[in-house]
Amino acid sequence: MGAGMTPDLLAALATFALVTVITPGPNNLMLMASGTNFGFVRTIPHMLGIGLGFPLMVFCVGLGVMRVFDLWPLSYTLLKAVSVAYLLWLAWKIAHAAPPRAATEQAEGTPLTFLQSAAFQWVNPKAWSMALSAITLYATGRDLAAVLWVAGVYVAMSTISTTSWTVLGQQVRRLLKSPGRLRLFNRVMAALLVATLVPVLWPAG
Repeated sequence: MGAGMTPDLLAALATFALVTVITPGPNNLMLMASGTNFGFVRTIPHMLGIGLGFPLMVFCVGLGVMRVFDLWPLSYTLLKAVSVAYLLWLAWKIAHAAPPRAATEQAEGTPLTFLQSAAFQWVNPKAWSMALSAITLYATGRDLAAVLWVAGVYVAMSTISTTSWTVLGQQVRRLLKSPGRLRLFNRVMAALLVATLVPVLWPAG
């Protein structure tokens, strides 16, 4: 175990990582919707994009990518604008997902690819908040070993989270026998995804 990463600190990091990744947010709502509409297997690239893309983002944040915001404050405003626009587009896509055909029980359209899902982490407001908090709390010195520990723990915890939410969506599909119910579910998920923008657009305090 690297210097500074004691068993107690590692346990705290693992708990922090699991809580932050498994609570509702854009990634998990989209995974649940994808599991419902496309099934587990077709959602695997989406899951891997989150499970590997977010820890990579954590790693980059730990190595100082946040300095860009300090040097060019306008970049943060641009990132927020892109985040809002992309999340609204994803919400529209979920809300208008076609119900599955009776013969194949697979929804028309395509789930997010690995690269789309990984890239989404960079415009996901919750992901930025999680990455900044994790690095600030558990890699205070920004040394490579500590940053790698934080990123590695997030790989493990993301595996639990992405699998859980996708399976949950897959199980929900069993309750949505009619196209009308599935359509309503998709619209509710889209509304919840839009709701995750509230803290971004109207931060507390």
